[in-house]
Amino acid sequence: MKSILGIIPARYASSRFPGKPLIEILGKTMIQRVYEQAKKSTLLSEVIVATDDERIFKHVESFGGKAVYTSENHPSGTDRCYEALNNYGKKYDYIINIQGDEPFIDPSQIDLLANVCDGYTELATLMIGVDSHEVLFDMGEVKITLNKNNEALYFSRMVIPFIKGKPQNEWHLYHSYFRHVGMYAYRNDILEQVTKLEPSSLENAESLEQLRWLENGFKVKCALTNFDSHCIDTPEDIEKVVRLMKL
Repeated sequence: MKSILGIIPARYASSRFPGKPLIEILGKTMIQRVYEQAKKSTLLSEVIVATDDERIFKHVESFGGKAVYTSENHPSGTDRCYEALNNYGKKYDYIINIQGDEPFIDPSQIDLLANVCDGYTELATLMIGVDSHEVLFDMGEVKITLNKNNEALYFSRMVIPFIKGKPQNEWHLYHSYFRHVGMYAYRNDILEQVTKLEPSSLENAESLEQLRWLENGFKVKCALTNFDSHCIDTPEDIEKVVRLMKL
């Protein structure tokens, strides 16, 4: 069995929601909820929080979790995961980057991604099917174009492929579209390599770091999940997410 480290990046600073990891949701902080859900995964060897903030670090320790300090200056969660792995000082075959703003993440999603970590997979992520015109043409949703091996050909905020000769509000009826669910798995050696890459033109155009990996020839395996992702980006999202989780 491959050894897999789950890392939850947790920054205190946020332009839209400062201190987000420490907000309370139904009696527990968001970071505690994410940590406890991740610990329910049956395939993770260990779970740690990667943070640049003493308040988050001490809070994680207060509920019995493990935390590692990282720099304030990382441009992405991937870079924070790489520093956390090095600072933690243990060796793992794979690292899974677990989003710190999804307090009700389903542990089976983590296991689904972990199952793809077979030693050959370089990078992996999750996707979910698109079944409506509204979601398909939402530029806030990242869509994935795949090859026959369920490896990403491209990630885009636009709709790819274009369906010639069909009305746009019916495109989802003529092609299997998928949108990205933001959790990543990295093989240990690949994580080191991708953090050394310079930002790419496609990445800058779409503001999607995974395009840097594709543009440099790395393969991203995509696993299909049926669980929708509910993240908290603003204070207004808290009530919405709690309501959805109670349905």
